[in-house]
Amino acid sequence: MNIQLSDHFTYSKLFRFTLPSIVMMIVTSIYSVVDGLFVSNFVGDGALAAVNIIYPLTMIVGAFGFMLGTGGSAQVAQTMGHGEPEKARQYFTTLVLALVAGGVAISAVCILFLRPLSTLFGANEALMPDCIAYGTIMLAGAPVFLLQTSFQSFLVAAERPKMGLALSVGAGLTNMVLDYVFIARLGWGVAGAALATVCGYVVAGGIPLIYFAMPNKSPLRFAKTKPYPKMILKSCSNGMGELMTNMSASLVTVLYNRSLMSIAGEAGVAAYTVMMYVDFIFAAVCIGFSMGSAPIFSYQYGADNREELRGLFSKCIRVISATTVAMAVLGQIFNAPLTRIFVGYDPELTALTVTGFRIFAVSFLFGGWNIFGSAFFTALGDGKTALILSGLRTLILKCGAVLILSRLFGLNGIWWATGVAEGIAAAVTIWFFFRKRSKYHYA
Repeated sequence: MNIQLSDHFTYSKLFRFTLPSIVMMIVTSIYSVVDGLFVSNFVGDGALAAVNIIYPLTMIVGAFGFMLGTGGSAQVAQTMGHGEPEKARQYFTTLVLALVAGGVAISAVCILFLRPLSTLFGANEALMPDCIAYGTIMLAGAPVFLLQTSFQSFLVAAERPKMGLALSVGAGLTNMVLDYVFIARLGWGVAGAALATVCGYVVAGGIPLIYFAMPNKSPLRFAKTKPYPKMILKSCSNGMGELMTNMSASLVTVLYNRSLMSIAGEAGVAAYTVMMYVDFIFAAVCIGFSMGSAPIFSYQYGADNREELRGLFSKCIRVISATTVAMAVLGQIFNAPLTRIFVGYDPELTALTVTGFRIFAVSFLFGGWNIFGSAFFTALGDGKTALILSGLRTLILKCGAVLILSRLFGLNGIWWATGVAEGIAAAVTIWFFFRKRSKYHYA
């Protein structure tokens, strides 16, 4: 029996509803992790550095999918909560069309300027060929990547999180198998890694197009629609926090890469790449939980069900508290084994990564609060607060911490930057929870 957004959510029902989104995000994160694993072990640490230099550009492009997916799904779910299912379907159709058109345009522009963008993001002449090869293929797949990121939210709003999970697993398996074929067997290097990833995007971004184009039992399907410019602008505004989170995280990665290149060279960038791959998986747990619970908040807020809203918020806060502590502990316990999986072939690089990872893993204690806070206020339609939290955390604090701490403490300062920024941002997030509770009646 499917769980509906209008249900009363116990802990058990909340976990069952959000679990597919959590697993879905973990599987999605594994895309890049598997790419890095094969590239590092079969091509080398220089190619791994090139992949990490281009990765922020692809995530900046994908950020537009997260923006319209989270902001648009909140609009759709609230409209459903108001009792207007047909209008919700029209909104959904318009948003998907906007994503396809935007994806094609962004992809074309980025490919045209890929070489200067690679230089801006930290590539030198030695890394440039791999950056161009990897970036061209990844950016050509941008339209289906945008669809994949947005459908992650829309499938939850459609009360089909298990379908999102199945698609993510299928896409992940596609990516892993093709990584082995293209890199390990055929020797296509970073181009093979990019092609395998894009094939995974086609699975997770293309199949939902067919599902929603056909009659189905979910609340959402494609319908005859019109532009709805105000709704698109509202969705963009509402999802601005997610856009800021993803774009700023990418820009921070660029700043990290440039700082590391100047202090530790390609080895420093490779070490940071390993940390980021593990961080992707840890963060995916909180992102998936926040993504899975967001449409419930949107629906209950739209239905003005204050009692359910308060109970749900209380449960989510307890879950986030336990999760962040567990992730911080696991990060300390498993940092060395995880590091050896990626760069165990190089003892010096392994030692450098393990030392930095012990410091970097402190950030896991705070990051979940910030991820949930941004998604929570987006779900309530408060895009302004979500934008403030995301911009403060991912742009102002992290960039400031990298610039200041790297000058004061060198390489260790770079490793500490994320933990310091996340800790300050978590304090601000908790303050906003208290400040906004009487306005939205969730506490």
